[in-house]
Amino acid sequence: MNYTQLFEQIKAKKSFLCTGLDSDILKLPEHLQKFDSPVFEFNKAIIDATAEFSVAYKPNLAFYESRGIKGWEDLEKTVNYIRENYPEIFIIADAKRGDIGNTSNLYARAFFENMNFDSVTVAPYMGEDSVSPFLSYKDKWVILLALTSNKGADDFQYFAEGETRLFEKVLTKSQEWASKDQMMYVVGATRAEMLEDIRKISPEHFLLVPGVGAQGGSLQEVAKYGMNDSCGLLVNSSRGIIFADKTENFAKVAGEKAKEIKDEMEGLLKEKGII
Repeated sequence: MNYTQLFEQIKAKKSFLCTGLDSDILKLPEHLQKFDSPVFEFNKAIIDATAEFSVAYKPNLAFYESRGIKGWEDLEKTVNYIRENYPEIFIIADAKRGDIGNTSNLYARAFFENMNFDSVTVAPYMGEDSVSPFLSYKDKWVILLALTSNKGADDFQYFAEGETRLFEKVLTKSQEWASKDQMMYVVGATRAEMLEDIRKISPEHFLLVPGVGAQGGSLQEVAKYGMNDSCGLLVNSSRGIIFADKTENFAKVAGEKAKEIKDEMEGLLKEKGII
């Protein structure tokens, strides 16, 4: 999927919602445990209920890798289900990879060839040669960690050499590796005021913004500081949607929660004149 196709989907759905599939098997509704693949059954129901309002899905791989082969099978079935039923939706492997070049090449092969994700989150600490193998795939994306919302982000990301903070160095240097057509950045919603500084460096790139909902980030603040003329945002909500209810009505409630967010996003897109 390219930049234009992603923007067209945002306009068509009047939404920039990314639904996070952080499907913890220990938190699933009890009635699903009778299935051979409860996580896949959960994901399938969530996807069917939220696809109308979502432009992207983001499985966090920790929830699948932690379960060994069975988890990987559920992940593969989930990606295939989205591809077969909702081919317009952007799929993010939230894997946070980043290693020496030959290893990153294998990670890229795993996510882009074997599992057919559109994008993968990558840690930039090891530099260009750890990122470039992911960029060799046409219409596939790297989503580079730039400024995260966890407490430990203060340990390194705000470190300044002169007047340039480390996250600003990441943004500036990485734009030498790829354009807005292949590179996005992760920016935590709980640091929404920093989006203004980020937009000075990366005015056109898409930003993947986690932290809205259960983590306390404000959608209004994210849009105020981060939205550009092409929207430029994929705002992720995970627990606030998928675990909003644990009864047999979980999918219906998830759909209602996703629609609430979509409706707010529609208003913000109208205010910006995008739709």
